[in-house]
Amino acid sequence: MDKFTTLTGVAAPMKIRNIDTDMIIPKQYLKTIKRTGLGTGLFSEMRYRDDGSENPDFILNKPAYRHAKIIVAEDNFGCGSSREHAPWALLDYGVRCVISTSFADIFFNNCFQNGVLPIKVSPADLEKLMDDASRGSNSTMTIDLEAQEIRGPDGGVVKFEIDAFRKHCMLNGLDDIGLTMTKEAGITSYEDKVGKTRPWT
Repeated sequence: MDKFTTLTGVAAPMKIRNIDTDMIIPKQYLKTIKRTGLGTGLFSEMRYRDDGSENPDFILNKPAYRHAKIIVAEDNFGCGSSREHAPWALLDYGVRCVISTSFADIFFNNCFQNGVLPIKVSPADLEKLMDDASRGSNSTMTIDLEAQEIRGPDGGVVKFEIDAFRKHCMLNGLDDIGLTMTKEAGITSYEDKVGKTRPWT
């Protein structure tokens, strides 16, 4: 998993509540277990018309937001089914941070396991960040995980809270497998010991 230290990029405003995982990545894209290639399906039912052409009204199709790295969304982002394809699709598209007042628990946990930083903020802070994100090509934000700060285009700063363990894992690029591998020397030593004392196991 790639480390997350600081991220600077365009933030796209999504003024929609209860964006569920089926909206993020519709069910027809769940046939693959690959983490790549899903970016084309991100928000596809909103990004594309029935004939496959782009919907010019959808935020990520607007020129200023085509390469957004941050999404600022309304309450309860990532609700619905527990598909891990949702953070995979966000990451494959290029989104590494989602800011909202609340997230569905499973989606929230899946984000941390895949290198996407979900940030919870207060309704007042979300309103400010949504306004910042609505500035088109001037909606660049910087997410500083170490300092736990979101810095807006006008120099304003929003502080955010994050669990210390999750912060450590994101800063060091550690998912569950990565965490296990930090104990590799101890695991190897134990296996060698068991192999000598209980060779039948």
